[in-house]
Amino acid sequence: MFENIKFIKSVFKIEDLPKSSLPEVILCGRSNVGKSSLINSLFNRKDLAKTSSTPGKTRSINYYLVDEKFYIVDLPGFGYAKISRKEREQWAELIERYFSVSENISLAFHLIDSRHKPTELDMKLNVLLKHYNLPYNVVLTKIDKLKQSELALAKKRVKDFFPELISGSNLFVFSTVKKTGRKELLHQLSTHRI
Repeated sequence: MFENIKFIKSVFKIEDLPKSSLPEVILCGRSNVGKSSLINSLFNRKDLAKTSSTPGKTRSINYYLVDEKFYIVDLPGFGYAKISRKEREQWAELIERYFSVSENISLAFHLIDSRHKPTELDMKLNVLLKHYNLPYNVVLTKIDKLKQSELALAKKRVKDFFPELISGSNLFVFSTVKKTGRKELLHQLSTHRI
């Protein structure tokens, strides 16, 4: 499943979005939540997406083409404090404009670090996804850093914030270290992308 994935381009301006009608599956969430690691882990490629211990590294909308059939679109992480306010505003505007102009988004994965409760920015992103009527899944990342009891608490906590979430339906857990949740997310991709 999904044998051929390649990086296509980084987009810094809306005018440079690919002219294509292929479906787009977007990855969105806070800086340092593990979007690039998730891409590498899902497709069994070590450095397809550049990972960094420095948050805020992804400053563009990055397109990856999968089996010539659909795009994985990695959006810039939001909320990283160590960049200028102007730059943060540019990111926010880029993401918001992308949501408003793209007609090809078929599914969104909203990544949230399982060790922390959803932030105000996570709630704004949730509102944005609902505003544009986009089907979305929440993925709790970095679960290998939690004990079983802490993971149960993390799931309960995220459902308190977003009551529409149902485990295994639109709420998933993921670990790039142990590959937990990989099969489930690949299944979501294969069934929901079009």
